[in-house]
Amino acid sequence: MLPVKQFVEFIEKNKLFKPDNKILAAVSGGMDSVLMAHLLKAAGFNFGIAHCNFMLRGPEALADQEFTRNLAQQLGVSFYTTNFDTKDYAAAHKISIQMAARELRYQWFGHLCKTDGYRVISLAHHQNDTIETILLNLTRGTGIAGLHGILPVNGQLVRPLLFLTRADIQTIIEQEGFAFVEDSSNSSVKYARNKIRHQVVPLLKELNPSIEATFENNLKHFRDMEILLNQKVEELNRELLVFHNDEVHISLDDIQKLNPQRLLLFKLLQPYNFTDTVIDDLISALGKHSGRVFENADFTLVVDRGKVIITKRIVRNDDQVEINKTDKDIAYKGYKLTLLHDDSPLIVKDNPMAVSVDSDLLVYPLTVRAWEQGDYFYPLGMKTRKKLSDFFINEKIPLNRKNELPILINGNGDIIWIGGYRLSERYKVSENTKKVTIFELIKL
Repeated sequence: MLPVKQFVEFIEKNKLFKPDNKILAAVSGGMDSVLMAHLLKAAGFNFGIAHCNFMLRGPEALADQEFTRNLAQQLGVSFYTTNFDTKDYAAAHKISIQMAARELRYQWFGHLCKTDGYRVISLAHHQNDTIETILLNLTRGTGIAGLHGILPVNGQLVRPLLFLTRADIQTIIEQEGFAFVEDSSNSSVKYARNKIRHQVVPLLKELNPSIEATFENNLKHFRDMEILLNQKVEELNRELLVFHNDEVHISLDDIQKLNPQRLLLFKLLQPYNFTDTVIDDLISALGKHSGRVFENADFTLVVDRGKVIITKRIVRNDDQVEINKTDKDIAYKGYKLTLLHDDSPLIVKDNPMAVSVDSDLLVYPLTVRAWEQGDYFYPLGMKTRKKLSDFFINEKIPLNRKNELPILINGNGDIIWIGGYRLSERYKVSENTKKVTIFELIKL
């Protein structure tokens, strides 16, 4: 007998969808999705069937496609199908066949929902799929989120069969005499998930015949723990993270007080994609000298003067930008540098983003570039030269900031101006100056 009552109760308890919602059922033709389609029909829901042919199994895939077409006709529901050139897509995007198939089907499902008014996409995962997912996540490395398994609701995706095991589904299918097709790739152990399904889980069932029930009970605890952790992290985000323009600051003292430190720090930095290894290295650097820098593809993290500073990563462009005398402005990274020539010895005051330079001392073309190790200049007001690295330390310029600064270089190789900070003593306007060039930096 079809477990329609339990099916509806599970949907209602987990708020998968409302009775009047239009549901798109993803049906491969396999045992699980066939039962889901029959349950949706028996429960009186408004649904259509969608089937993907990934063009990977030749005539077998065509037979599955025709089977699901006939199933939709038998149930009297709308049918949608499409063919994907999965191998070409995977090669073009440099991803695995499995990932390509996933991206293609969910893109298509999303399109059907928009064009045909479906509210949710119903998938036929069951309790054994959840066990396999958790074990797979554990082998690859995971946080608590990887332990909650497959959720009944994840955005537009719903999974109404999670109250059943694979054995339950097989029993119902046999009792009802429902036809289904078997994907031959499901028996292959060349895929990681299939290895877990066919080799690992049977061994676990020898140790605990009720492994599905045990996992389901554990999942409830894991999900509750995840909720508590996320609530704590939200509180810490509000209390510890300080936003300065495009930077995020976290006090080292606050990080030292975190308990458990590693877990909470990992969760705080998770939105910035820093790995476990970086977290371990960062903790090791706490209490030591400033200057540690950690980078990933998107963000830079700097330990600097009692705090952690996180910024969007700037890919350093070592190409210098040339400035000719006739230029009115040039672009450099996130700045625009304007030039204004004046026949009077004007001195710009109270604007660190602009300087007046003695025009007669300029040797064109000038250049703008990032600082380099070994750079030095003669800071305004000083008669001796100073290394830029020492100047940055004295001015307390954060490590992440110094790599962004435009350095204005004369044609003879002298540094004229540390953009936004200090003019060179050698290029200041003096009593002998006849005309000036005013440089102004505008941050875009």
